[in-house]
Amino acid sequence: MVWRPCFLDLALVPSSLLISLAYHIWLWRKIRTAPLSTIIGINSAGRRRWVAAIMEDNDKKNILAVQTIRNAIMGSTLMATTSILLCCGLGAVISSTYSVKKSLSESIYGAHGEFMVGLKYAALLAIFIFAFLCYSLSVRFINQANFLLNVPTGLFAGDPSSLVLSPGYVSDLLEKGFVLNTVGNRLFYAALPLLLWIFGPSLVFLTSITMVPILYNLDVSASTDWKGGQNGVGVEEKTFV
Repeated sequence: MVWRPCFLDLALVPSSLLISLAYHIWLWRKIRTAPLSTIIGINSAGRRRWVAAIMEDNDKKNILAVQTIRNAIMGSTLMATTSILLCCGLGAVISSTYSVKKSLSESIYGAHGEFMVGLKYAALLAIFIFAFLCYSLSVRFINQANFLLNVPTGLFAGDPSSLVLSPGYVSDLLEKGFVLNTVGNRLFYAALPLLLWIFGPSLVFLTSITMVPILYNLDVSASTDWKGGQNGVGVEEKTFV
């Protein structure tokens, strides 16, 4: 059996993607079963309490709410702009003659053909397009929550339609926005190994196995204050995820 350069790509790239996918499936199950043991779950519970506190004392905290939501929208807008700019750049590279592969073909392992080079850039383009979509939807949901956050809950007392203005409904909208923002961030993280795929499949695998422990330390909380409600602190274990 003759060894071909593409064998290394076929072995290492899918393995690295499976490692990342397996970690995020584990993280999703962790958030569903024990949300307060993760940073994402703690932040979600904190945001729900923040919404309830803002809507309870809206007259005094409405400016704080607007400024906080504005900062979140600006962050999502910046990342969405970055994503679409990267998409434009990758689109220009894909439509070129792939002359960039000539300078790399002698210095990296793996396949060097035009199809493989096009596949690498197309995978990056798809990642950034989905990231842009997530960030755009995040801005949409956070904007909706921004309008409803400053509506007094008792404004239409006795009207059944006022149920949609409850803190729970506004919290759900806000959580959808932040979940989509988190998904967009994770897509950006996934783009890093694919970006290094241009220089060879070995870097993809090494980057993926390095990112997993880093993300684990960023995602899992070691604090016990939230779990047991120590020092009078207790948080409802409810998240949108």
